[in-house]
Amino acid sequence: MRGSYDNLKHGADVLENSAQRLRLYKSTRLHRITGSLPLCSDSKSDHQHPQNLRRSAVLVCIFQGNNGHLRLILTKRSSTLSSHSGEVALPGGKRDETDVDTALREANEEIGLDPSLVNVVAVLEPMLNKHRTIVVPVVGILSDAKAFDPCPCADEVEAIFDAPLEMFLKDENRRTEKMKWMGQNIIIHYFEYEIENAKYLIWAFTAAVLTKVASVVYERLPDFSELDTKSWDVAITGYFSKMRVHRISMIL
Repeated sequence: MRGSYDNLKHGADVLENSAQRLRLYKSTRLHRITGSLPLCSDSKSDHQHPQNLRRSAVLVCIFQGNNGHLRLILTKRSSTLSSHSGEVALPGGKRDETDVDTALREANEEIGLDPSLVNVVAVLEPMLNKHRTIVVPVVGILSDAKAFDPCPCADEVEAIFDAPLEMFLKDENRRTEKMKWMGQNIIIHYFEYEIENAKYLIWAFTAAVLTKVASVVYERLPDFSELDTKSWDVAITGYFSKMRVHRISMIL
């Protein structure tokens, strides 16, 4: 994995404080509602039957790196994949069990992260991606980073690397793009990151998830001013009218 676990300091307090903030984070009513939706892969009828939306989960795994800074594990997807090829992503995939089980299973399969090393501390609000899939971010703490021996799945993962969590709150190496989706004007965030001579672009859905997690952990809003609330909560009343759900987190 690109990054370093060398010279790790004793970070129990930092990690525990972060875990506590995440545990105290209150999930929304929407999360409780979507959590009970049945699973279905028929996306063609999701406008008429919102319960048919696909569901998946991703793992945001936080650990303490050099100088006591909090970092998280990311992947660069294989260029041979049919969707999101070559993009930076969080480990995750289609939900077959619970959101937590799915996120841990996928992380194990994609990057070789043993589920027993991860202490899950929070499950955040679902987001709706551009493929109309409900994606649930599961947040876990990796207390013993040295115990993690990265092993990328060659068919799915081109590279495993880590990045500082706080960078997603800073107005550095960042740009935005405005676009319209389902009749709403939204803002897409792009973060450029370089480590060990490798350059990565973290954007859209992944950037939105990590900005949300960083805001909870550091208990502050991002430094940049373009945090349009529509990037987080977009009214899609018609989409979920049969369930009487009027707001859902969404980012492309």
